[in-house]
Amino acid sequence: MSRCSVLLPPILIGLLVLACLAGCGPTSAPSLPTALPADSGGPTSAPAADLSPTATPPDGYSIAREAMVREQIAARGVSDAAVLEAMRRVPRHRFVPAEYLSAAYEDHPLPIGYGQTISQPYIVAVMTEALQIEPGDRVLEIGTGSGYQAAILADLGIEVYTVEIIPELADQARARLAELGYSNVQVLTGDGYFGWEDHAPYDAIIVTAAPDHLPQPLVGQLKEGSRLVVPIGPPGSYQTLWLFEKQGGQVQATDLGGVLFVPLTGEGH
Repeated sequence: MSRCSVLLPPILIGLLVLACLAGCGPTSAPSLPTALPADSGGPTSAPAADLSPTATPPDGYSIAREAMVREQIAARGVSDAAVLEAMRRVPRHRFVPAEYLSAAYEDHPLPIGYGQTISQPYIVAVMTEALQIEPGDRVLEIGTGSGYQAAILADLGIEVYTVEIIPELADQARARLAELGYSNVQVLTGDGYFGWEDHAPYDAIIVTAAPDHLPQPLVGQLKEGSRLVVPIGPPGSYQTLWLFEKQGGQVQATDLGGVLFVPLTGEGH
């Protein structure tokens, strides 16, 4: 996949990252499998699907999870042992609507209602690995969705703070994560563009919806020497997955390849 790095002051990154998208990011097709399908509806275009946790899962789910990790994730180059184990342990089928249970471990995203989706397993693993986090770290997630990415982070022993703008999804994720025993996750209903300043600074920040520029409040809430992973680009089109590393008050940007996410929404954006 293509990569480029530039050292930019935070005050300019919102404008200059878009110029870099044209110069070094994919232009015709993504170099990574898409994270999310194109969605013509807005964040309130459809009612939420039934995401109630299922009853005792069939034994086949553990086999499906192992195959997912082996064939979709490790085979594509994700090598962090802790991330691979978390992907094996977290029951992805508990985070998808009942009508999609049979596709819970397949190599693509799935709708979860309100025009939102649960990301492709490979993209979840790629973004998690890029954070380079360790047990005990404090991580901010923007875009809780059904709670799957937060569960992966929590399984890694991370202190997770996650923000979801759609109240119904936030409520469902909060209840689901608590029922599954992820006590190290706190869910806030709010506009993720502004982050969650009460618990800043963070050891890492992960954004699972695409703004058209890097939100400056997130840069301000990132610890020195820490990482932020975010897709950036126009809504309804391919975006670029960026890794930002904060060093000396500046952020170094690395292009991780092409993706497709639903847009980041809210007054802040």
